[in-house]
Amino acid sequence: MVSPSESQQQWRSVREYLNENRFALTQRAVRAFPDDLRVAGTPLLARPAWLPAAPVPLADVRLDWRGDGALAPITGGEPELGHILPRQDGGAPVHSYAAAVEALARPRLFENRSCYRLLAADAAGEAPVLGFGRGQYFDVINICEASAHEYAAAALAAPGDSSPPASQMPFRAAVGDPTDLARRPVMAAISTLAIRHDRKTGEAEFILHWRDPAKVATGGNLHQVMPVGMFQPSHDAPWNETNDFGLWQSIVRELSEELLGSSEEYGSDKAPIDYAAWPFNAALQEARDAGRLHVCWLGLGIDPLTYVCDMLTVAVFDADLFDTAFPRLTATNDEGHLVTVEDSTGRSVGIPFRADHVERLTTQEQMQPAGAALLRLAWEHRSALLASPE
Repeated sequence: MVSPSESQQQWRSVREYLNENRFALTQRAVRAFPDDLRVAGTPLLARPAWLPAAPVPLADVRLDWRGDGALAPITGGEPELGHILPRQDGGAPVHSYAAAVEALARPRLFENRSCYRLLAADAAGEAPVLGFGRGQYFDVINICEASAHEYAAAALAAPGDSSPPASQMPFRAAVGDPTDLARRPVMAAISTLAIRHDRKTGEAEFILHWRDPAKVATGGNLHQVMPVGMFQPSHDAPWNETNDFGLWQSIVRELSEELLGSSEEYGSDKAPIDYAAWPFNAALQEARDAGRLHVCWLGLGIDPLTYVCDMLTVAVFDADLFDTAFPRLTATNDEGHLVTVEDSTGRSVGIPFRADHVERLTTQEQMQPAGAALLRLAWEHRSALLASPE
């Protein structure tokens, strides 16, 4: 039997391998799933009922609150995980994957906050319905990151880029179908493609982000759309559960935090956020009402490596609104840094929303599956997304 220090070093080595090779590991992991589950030819997985035929205005997506929900069979505490968990200095095994991350590879952002747990999703009708209950962020770490770690460990032992044998991944076998929302607690992130659209010229550009593995616990070393955040209350104080239960409430907070570099402290530990009185939100809500900001829901999907769930949304800003709301984008934030290109004058701007950039980013660059799928879907529906208001 290896010593505690040796088991800890082995765990660190696999964790480092995972963070350095998430993109390549994702390409291998997706082979285990049928092609008809893949969203727009990307590795993201989705059931047919999770993807609407056309972009759905965010206001038309119905959220159904279901409280605590049923207990899931998989919790992240299964014995099948024992083979990847390190041992503590005293010899006892670490009790969870989150505890291992906390002890051996803690990123800058690592807190077990309340989240809204996705219990059901149906986008087959005219108005999508999403059912949510209560959950915790560390469910993502204990199940999703643990699943990815187990895959990385098995991949290290597999020759070349062959698919690792299932016998070396008992926890992933126990999880089974990652699109089964009843099998495990699923915490959903909201990935938003922010587009600046100049209606006079017809040109559009979007925001791209690189996620720093030293700062984040999931999705490190990959490009992603921006902003992205877990769908969760702004604070664990009980009054926020209802007050923050809305997709727009989450998106507007992430726009403020990631694009402007604003604080995540809203005083909601003392009282609920007054969204109507918040100037930033009030200005964007007025723009939504006036047709200068269109926010749409494009569905949701599951990462084939980590089993992380993302809801896919697009926010299209009229150019003058974008420039007023975001006079200066923050270059770096608590999760990584902004990715820009230079225009003909040498000015740093967003990525042009054109076929060549969408193709390059979704086939050649190391992007998270959710970001790649969102870009592909947005390009597919660009006529509807960039249409002039009636």
